[in-house]
Amino acid sequence: MLAGGGSPERPGKDRMSRKPMPAQPGDSARLEMQFERPQLLTRLFGEYDRNLIAIEHRLGVYISARGNRIAIEGRAEGAARARDVIQGLYNRIARGDDIDAGTVEAVIAMSAEPTLDGILRQDVAQPPSVMIRTRKKTIVPRSATQARYMEALASADVIFALGPAGTGKTYVAVAQAVQMLIGGQVQRLILSRPAVEAGERLGFLPGDMKEKVDPYLRPLYDALYDMLPSEQVERRIASGEIEIAPIAFMRGRTLADAFIILDEAQNTTPAQMKMFLTRFGENSRMVVCGDPRQVDLPDIARSGLADAVERLEGVDGIATVRFAAADVVRHPIVGRIVEAYEGAD
Repeated sequence: MLAGGGSPERPGKDRMSRKPMPAQPGDSARLEMQFERPQLLTRLFGEYDRNLIAIEHRLGVYISARGNRIAIEGRAEGAARARDVIQGLYNRIARGDDIDAGTVEAVIAMSAEPTLDGILRQDVAQPPSVMIRTRKKTIVPRSATQARYMEALASADVIFALGPAGTGKTYVAVAQAVQMLIGGQVQRLILSRPAVEAGERLGFLPGDMKEKVDPYLRPLYDALYDMLPSEQVERRIASGEIEIAPIAFMRGRTLADAFIILDEAQNTTPAQMKMFLTRFGENSRMVVCGDPRQVDLPDIARSGLADAVERLEGVDGIATVRFAAADVVRHPIVGRIVEAYEGAD
C-alpha cells in the first residue's frame, strides 16, 4: 500500500488492484475511514501490510488505502468489525503503545465481544478504562476474558484463574501485583508454585536451596523482569519485598499486606491448597492460577485446584475466571493447538 510510507514494490501495491471479496446480495457494505495523522499508518499497516492482511483473512473483507483514507468492503458485519479493529489499533499507536501480531489477533478477537466497545474505541487522548501500569509497560486486555480478569484482580480478595497456557493468567496477575507494590497498596509480593516436574523426573539437582527451586520458578522471574527494571527486581528480592518460593515454604505463615500468587496450582494436593489459602492475612490479595487439564500429580492424587474451586466458587470475596482456547494471546497457532488437544480430550 502506498499510504503511510508504502513503496510501489511492496506486496500491498498488488493487493490494491485485486477485486474485492464477494458479498451476498443485500449484505455488502463499503465503509471509509480517514485519519488525522497519516504518518502513523505505516505502523498500523505493519511490514508488508501484514496487519491489514491479517484483518482481511480473519474477517473476510477487502481493505484498500489511498493517502490518509482506508476503504473496507465486504459483508456488513465483517466490515463493521474491521473498522473497529483498525480504529482500535490506530488509537493504541496514537497513544504511544506498540502493536504486534499478537495485539492484532487480540483486537480482532475482542471485536466480536459487544461489551468491549469501550476498550476498542477508546478515545486517543484517554487511557483505556481497564489497564495495569508498571514501571516498564502498560497492560491492557487482549481478550474479553482478560478484561473480566483484570476487573476481578482490582476488586476481589481471592481470584481463581483457570485455563490453558498462553492466556495471560500469571502474567497479568504479576502485573497487577507489581502495580500495587509500587503504588504502596501492599508491602510485599509473594510468588509461589509447587515444585512438581511436568511429566519428567529430573533427579538430584545440585546447589543450595535457591538454586534447586529456581528452575521451577523461572516463569515468575520472567514476568517480573518484564514489569520492572532488573536492578529493581534484584534489589526488592534482596530486601524481601519480593519473595519467590515453593509452596512448601508457606506452611505456618500469615501473609499480611501482601499480594500473593500461586502459579501451576493444578499440581497442588487438596491439603496443600487448604494450607496455602489459609495463609491469607489482613490487607492482602491472593491469585491462584492453573490449568485443570494439565495436572502432573500421580494418577491417584486429586488436584487441589479443582477441589478448591468446587468448594469455594460463589463464596463472597472470591472470584473465579475461566479462560478458553479463544483467549490464548501467544502466537495464533498456540490457540489452535490448545483447541485440538481439548477437542481430543
